[in-house]
Amino acid sequence: MTATHLTIHRLGHQGDGIAPGPVFVPLTLPGEVVEGVVEGDRMETPRILTPSVDRVRAPCAHYRSCGGCSLMHATDRFVAEWKAGVIAAALAAHGIAALIRPTLTSPARTRRRATLAGRRMKKGALVGFHARRSDVIVPIADCHVLAPPLVALIPFLEEMTQLGGSRSGTLAFALTLTETGIDCAVTGGKALDAGLRAALPRFRDRIARLTWGDEPVYADAAPVLRFGPARVAPPPGAFLQATPEGEAALVAAVTEALEGATRIADLFAGAGTFALPLARRAAVHAVEGEAALLAALDHAARHAEGLRPVTTECRDLFRNPILPEDLRRLDGVAIDPPRAGAEAQTRALAAAQLPRIAMVSCNPVTFARDAALLIQGGYRLNWVQPVDQFRWTPHIELAASLSLPHLSGD
Repeated sequence: MTATHLTIHRLGHQGDGIAPGPVFVPLTLPGEVVEGVVEGDRMETPRILTPSVDRVRAPCAHYRSCGGCSLMHATDRFVAEWKAGVIAAALAAHGIAALIRPTLTSPARTRRRATLAGRRMKKGALVGFHARRSDVIVPIADCHVLAPPLVALIPFLEEMTQLGGSRSGTLAFALTLTETGIDCAVTGGKALDAGLRAALPRFRDRIARLTWGDEPVYADAAPVLRFGPARVAPPPGAFLQATPEGEAALVAAVTEALEGATRIADLFAGAGTFALPLARRAAVHAVEGEAALLAALDHAARHAEGLRPVTTECRDLFRNPILPEDLRRLDGVAIDPPRAGAEAQTRALAAAQLPRIAMVSCNPVTFARDAALLIQGGYRLNWVQPVDQFRWTPHIELAASLSLPHLSGD
């Protein structure tokens, strides 16, 4: 097949270089000239003819085959500025200009939450991340992203895969590093019969709590995370921020955005990442659709010292958003919806005319859409704080401050 020369013009939202066509070229950077075979709209194995000044040697031996990272070939400065630029472009699509602060990037080897894949083989087992655009598992002996205790667990996950995996399926290990040890929730394995239940406790000295499918195997030490002054024991596989540094950056931004508020609602509150630190200085009403997360938050709040009142409400905010007349009892809201954003709830917030809103998002496109609704309602977007806790990936998170100047005094 004939090789083609292409010039990379920009990066797409998945981190691939994009040349005219468009043709998607992985592991490339803007301005680079590449050569390779184009199949459909992709050049999967480019040869770099003219490298970018922002190109660096990836420090990880698994980088070219593993799908866990896609931007390790770029300088940290380039990635940080690119992520801020993606946010700026999403806002500009709605005619919004904003102060975008410098990206706060988590250090290497600090990811405390990840899902690894495992598959039993004829001899042994494979545990690692999936290859790019493939269900092939790339075994990893080291990782520049994961916290070292999670990497050290991999040989034991291989043993667990041999015990509970099938050669026709893939195990998923949802791992969380907590203050009291590693929480491991396994899905995709064989049924938890008497033999497997008897064998799995051998991992007690490595895993604090083990869940197989929906069934608890053991929990010698409840996994504990600290949110502000509270100690939270989340349910198995619960969502939390990926790195301690990323969480701290988001909490600091939300706290700053709600400075002066004394009656706050935390919408999509999860297990209390924002609600519990905010409760140090304000009464907080935490609203979450998943009952198990809310129960963990409530238990932690009841047993913490130094908190203002924390109330909870289990509610599907997509189907049943809080109405403007109920929101008007508050003077601040933190909202951290899933990737789809929260259009209906945002419309209610715009109508309620609260002095301050802190928005957290993992999707710049839906963030920009929802922010535009608030701006149309009279709000000012004061600043946006990009946070990169999924280092070397195209994943982008942010926190933003919006206010009504005539009510907030900003």
